[in-house]
Amino acid sequence: MKQTFVLLAFILSFTATAQITNDIKFQKLDSAILFAGSLHRVEAFPSKFIKPRPVDVWLPENYSKDKKYAVLYMHDGQNLFDATTTWNKQEWMVDEWSSKMMEKGITKDFIVVAIHNIPQIRWQDLYPEKAMSYMNEKVRDSLITLAKKSNFNVDFKGDEYLSFIAKELKPVIDKQYAVYTDKANTFVGGSSMGGLMSMYAVAEYPDVFGGAACLSTHWPGAMPAPNNPHPKAIFDYMKENLPNAGMHKLYFDYGNKTLDQYYPKYAPNVDAILKAKGYTDSDSKNLFFEGTNHSEQSWNKRLDKPLLFLLGK
Repeated sequence: MKQTFVLLAFILSFTATAQITNDIKFQKLDSAILFAGSLHRVEAFPSKFIKPRPVDVWLPENYSKDKKYAVLYMHDGQNLFDATTTWNKQEWMVDEWSSKMMEKGITKDFIVVAIHNIPQIRWQDLYPEKAMSYMNEKVRDSLITLAKKSNFNVDFKGDEYLSFIAKELKPVIDKQYAVYTDKANTFVGGSSMGGLMSMYAVAEYPDVFGGAACLSTHWPGAMPAPNNPHPKAIFDYMKENLPNAGMHKLYFDYGNKTLDQYYPKYAPNVDAILKAKGYTDSDSKNLFFEGTNHSEQSWNKRLDKPLLFLLGK
C-alpha cells in the first residue's frame, strides 16, 4: 500500500510539473530594441518559491531547433538588453557581445535567460541566505533587530530564489528550447548582489551550474559600514561550501570607483579561498579593472571577459 501511494504521488507530481511546463509560453517581445536576436517574455513567471516576476529569453540570430545551445542564466534581467527601458538608460549590451562572439566562433552557441528583479525585494532575493548562519548569533540577532526597527524586511529568499531557477525555471527552458541540459553547458551570472547570488548558485547547486560570472561582487553583503560582519560570514560560507576545483569555472572582478571602491580590500580573501579549493588561472579569475565604477556602463565594457572565460571554445 505504501509503495502504491508513493508511486501515485510521483505520477501526480510529474503530471502537474509537465502541465505547468506546457502551460508557460514565452511571447516574442517585438518592442525590444536589440542589436541582434530576439527577446521572448513571460510577464509573471509562476512560482511556489518566490514572488512571480518577468523572465526573458534572448535567442541569437538564426536560432534553430536543429542545433543545441548552452544556457546562461542572468539576474537583474531588465537591465541586460535594451537601454531605452531601464531605470538609468544603461544596459549590459548582452545581445551585442553575445552575438559578436558567437559570430566570430570564439564561444559556444548559447541563449540567455534573464530573470527580472523586483526592486523592493532585490536584496532579500539575492542575498546568499545560508551565509547568515556563519555569523555570531548575537551579531545576527542584533542586525535583524536593527533592520526591524528601521521597518526593513529581513525575510531572506536566497534559497527560494535558487529553488525557483533550478526546479521551476530550468525545466521549462530545457523543455521549450533546444538547449543542452548538463552542468557543463549551464552557467549563471550577475553583478553586485547578483554576483553574490551567482557564486551562491554554484555552491548550492554544483550539479546544475558549471560556472559563474560574478562582476563587481558585493562582498560587503549590505551597506558598507565599519565592523561589517557580512563579508566574513560570506567568506566562511564559501570556505565550506564552494566546490573544489575540477568541474567548475568561477569568474570574479571588481573596480575601484563609486560602490566598487569598497571591493579591492576583499580581493585577497577571494584569492585565498580559490587557491585553497585548488583553482588556478585556467578555471578561475579575480580581475581588477582600474578606474571602473559600479554601473552597467562599466560592466558592458568588459562583458566579453566572463563570456569568453565561461563559454569560450
